[in-house]
Amino acid sequence: MTKKNFFAIIVIIIITNLVTIYFYDRYHTREDAIRILSRAPIKATVNWTEDLESIGFGRRTAITEAVKMIEPAVVSVNVVKTELVRLNPFAEFHFFHLFNIPLQRDVSSIATGVLFRSDGFIITNSHVVENANKITVVMSNNEEFEAILVGLDRIHDIAIIKIEGKNFPYARLGTSSDLMIGEWSIAVGNPFGFLMRDRRPSVSVGVISALDRNFTVQEDAKVYKGMIQTDAAINPGNSGGPLVNIYGEVIGINSFIFTQSGGSVGIGFAIPIDRVKRIAEELINYGEIREIYLGFRIQELTREIASALRLRSLDGVIVSVIDNDSPAYHAGLKRGDIITRIDDVFVRNASDIQIAVSDLTPGSQISFRVLREGSEIDVTLIAGEYH
Repeated sequence: MTKKNFFAIIVIIIITNLVTIYFYDRYHTREDAIRILSRAPIKATVNWTEDLESIGFGRRTAITEAVKMIEPAVVSVNVVKTELVRLNPFAEFHFFHLFNIPLQRDVSSIATGVLFRSDGFIITNSHVVENANKITVVMSNNEEFEAILVGLDRIHDIAIIKIEGKNFPYARLGTSSDLMIGEWSIAVGNPFGFLMRDRRPSVSVGVISALDRNFTVQEDAKVYKGMIQTDAAINPGNSGGPLVNIYGEVIGINSFIFTQSGGSVGIGFAIPIDRVKRIAEELINYGEIREIYLGFRIQELTREIASALRLRSLDGVIVSVIDNDSPAYHAGLKRGDIITRIDDVFVRNASDIQIAVSDLTPGSQISFRVLREGSEIDVTLIAGEYH
């Protein structure tokens, strides 16, 4: 055998082995996967599209199944409000700047809601429907209904509206008590609403980025307590829509985003569904959020007060007034007590007090940790109803 023939045989053997490995990896491995996952003998002929779909190699995932479950319950909320504008026909003339003519005009806005009962009750944001002249709800199948406002909670930005009818598709409300940072989250909403003929909601997917985010907005007296942070895109028009887990359960109601451009940058916030359920119950039963009465007033600690009381920290607030015959009076809270904790909320300033009591309803039991004459004392208070 010549040297040339020897090298030719070696090349042929190498090529044959490569081809064998390629086809073995491409076909034998996938057939083994079908056999193992389906726990059935290998078929003589395989329909890859059907068989791979049946064993999970297809495009269907937990996320697509969750979207399929929630989609019929997500609705467009079209709101018409009247706003006052001023028109000055002589604006270009300096001396006529006082001639502002007040005019009224109707302004439409679009947001999202989610049906949570078969008899037509819908959750959305209060800023969506507050002061609305007309509320129209459009289902994903293009059915339209006029809605009425049942009640709203401006502080927590939640509203309940209702459409007439029965046997509506509705979402399953989950819980926000066991959420995990890093688990999948699905934001569902209608960012285009009536601008598109297709009324089905759009979907964005991300993870739970953080939990228990607290905010207070003094300008409009809103309190955002224990908010869910997600990087699933929440866009204009998604307000009031559900944040969903991979089981298709609502875990929060989309509320607002942090952005400078107006578009989503992956920092969105949703109101935890456990809080939403309590608010919804109040609004349906009473038409409003009953205001609690505690019977004390506070002031924040200053360096002068802290120094006079020989305190090491400025954290906490000091009780300045106790109303006679009030829940605070009967609980044993005293003037001069320094409140450092309410339930599971550490109190550093007045905003923390507002956050701590924001979920309470009349009859709620509250646990205070106070500093009194150098000792820590626990005080239990039952919230009353403000009249």
